[in-house]
Amino acid sequence: MFDIGATELLVIAIVAIIVIGPKDMPLALRTAGRWIGKIRRVSAHFRTGIDAMVREAEMEDMEMQWRDQNARIMAQHPQQEMQPLEEGAASAESRSEPGDASEDSLKSDTNDDQPGLPLGKPPAG
Repeated sequence: MFDIGATELLVIAIVAIIVIGPKDMPLALRTAGRWIGKIRRVSAHFRTGIDAMVREAEMEDMEMQWRDQNARIMAQHPQQEMQPLEEGAASAESRSEPGDASEDSLKSDTNDDQPGLPLGKPPAG
């Protein structure tokens, strides 16, 4: 980010030793470390906020695209053309194959109190 090379760091260290002095250098470095940590935390918080705003904007764009596409589909297929599937017919068609038992015979073989258990057999206890 700042593109500081080794020579620049050496110059900064020599100036810091001359100005601050070797005795107070550990305290100064500790203070500088704390300030750098605070700056990093604030920048991370700021970056998180920006990322959240970008995600919200993307979600709004996707929602607008979904609404437009939904409106286009609904215009192509008006409501009177679309009929819901009948519950019994759809489930029976999806489950039954040639030679399988009918839906009525499947229902009569099960106990309503304990789904999945055939009548006449006690539950395993």
